[in-house]
Amino acid sequence: MSLKGKAAAIGIGELKPVKEPGDLTALGLMAKVSAEAIADAGLEKNDIDGFLVGMPYADPGMLYPASAIEVLGLAPRMLNVVDIGGASPAGMIWRAAAAIDAGMCNAVLCLVADLNRAGDQRPPTVSVQREFESPYGNIGANCGYALIARRHMHEYVTTPEQMAKVAVDQRANALKNPLATFNEKPLTIADVLGSRMIVDPLHLYEIVSPVSGAAAVIVASPEIARRTKNPPIWLLGAGEAANHSSITYAPSITESPIKPAAESAFRMAGLKPSDMDLVCPYDCYTITVIVTLEDAGFCKKGHGGPFVAEHDLTYAGDFPCNTHGGQLSFGQPGLAGGMSHVTEAIRQLMGRGGERQVKDAALGYVNGNGGIMSEQVSLVLERRS
Repeated sequence: MSLKGKAAAIGIGELKPVKEPGDLTALGLMAKVSAEAIADAGLEKNDIDGFLVGMPYADPGMLYPASAIEVLGLAPRMLNVVDIGGASPAGMIWRAAAAIDAGMCNAVLCLVADLNRAGDQRPPTVSVQREFESPYGNIGANCGYALIARRHMHEYVTTPEQMAKVAVDQRANALKNPLATFNEKPLTIADVLGSRMIVDPLHLYEIVSPVSGAAAVIVASPEIARRTKNPPIWLLGAGEAANHSSITYAPSITESPIKPAAESAFRMAGLKPSDMDLVCPYDCYTITVIVTLEDAGFCKKGHGGPFVAEHDLTYAGDFPCNTHGGQLSFGQPGLAGGMSHVTEAIRQLMGRGGERQVKDAALGYVNGNGGIMSEQVSLVLERRS
């Protein structure tokens, strides 16, 4: 099955992340950003007949899609929850296209929101292996990504300076993004490497900052997309893959399921990585970007460190990467952090990047990352002239 050209993104909504959520609620944020996205698409609420949502950590529960549409006042003919971690937002885009292609619906609201409050506990992750890992200290994402970074440094001589440059270039992008959490002060490599060590070899500025926020995308049929007020951004290719949950059981600690996911997306699109005008790889850590660029085919395996060092990753550079600042500078409002890569790619391809607009951007690659380099989704998007 090919989804090439079967649906397009026609509207986006994104709230500026906040550090202190106060009395905000996840459903309240969903309502606000949904209204923004629907209006941006030039539609009415009654036009939305498909609904995909990520269950927020701050407000978990069964039957979540039905509960959310009750609050939002929607009556979809297709609804579901997408639960593949940070890959959920990218995964929603191709699922929406597939539902549209199947004739289930015509306009799908893809929605994520979450809160970050001190003391809140996330729902437990089901893993039969976890009881054998936690006693030995392998708990939390910081530890897992630190293992990936250290192994990558060992196998490929990747340097701390190369990893730090990812954060530096993405901060330069964030300085031009009014929605970014960290958009007031530039970073240097010395700043990154001088920040507090969290889990060796990862420093504070190499790790995403949890915040509260929300984002949404409207995906529509070709019939609706062709009469929308915004330039439709067509889905050309999609791929998805996973091969583990706990990093202990990953077949490789430095090669991820991004590889088969990206290969599927580019094959469906009939394009190559070198055709892309911009990339939006998931970036919960600096090492994640390096591994993604390798496994997605933008450079050879093990060459990710030199690649980011040799290229300008800013919006004005020769390899625009996470032009919104990435989650490292935009912030990570739960699953809405992953949606920020999708919304930024759409925004850029629509020509709405403002001061950080990539010149002549027509093709973009988006990566969504679920668990610790486990669930992976790749998208290829296009604005047609």
